[in-house]
Amino acid sequence: MADPKGVERSVRTLRVGEAVRHALSDILQRGDVHDDVLAAHPTSVTEVRMSPDLRHATVFVKPLLGQNEEAVLKALRTNTAYLQSEVARRVNGKYAAKLKFLSDESFDEGSHIAAVLRRPEVARDLDGD
Repeated sequence: MADPKGVERSVRTLRVGEAVRHALSDILQRGDVHDDVLAAHPTSVTEVRMSPDLRHATVFVKPLLGQNEEAVLKALRTNTAYLQSEVARRVNGKYAAKLKFLSDESFDEGSHIAAVLRRPEVARDLDGD
């Protein structure tokens, strides 16, 4: 039997993570961060994973078309203090979560898997029966 308190915490971290994701997406979409790199590269916040104590947030981002990822990550990291304060203001939590920005590699992994599945030898095995 699952511990109800553990389930509640998990749901809470997911809910807070989604609220942080929405706040960051809104901030970036509106251009609230006065940074030339971020203004020139629309960026998607694909996922936010909160620590169980809600004090740390790992933010996965992907620039449009995957271009200039390193420059975008550097710009986000440079503006972390501003982004943290804005997120704290918009997401009424007990603590202002420390933000850590990482590139979202899931799109690249998905593309790789799709390419493998399209190989003739794999397609032949999949069509077998």
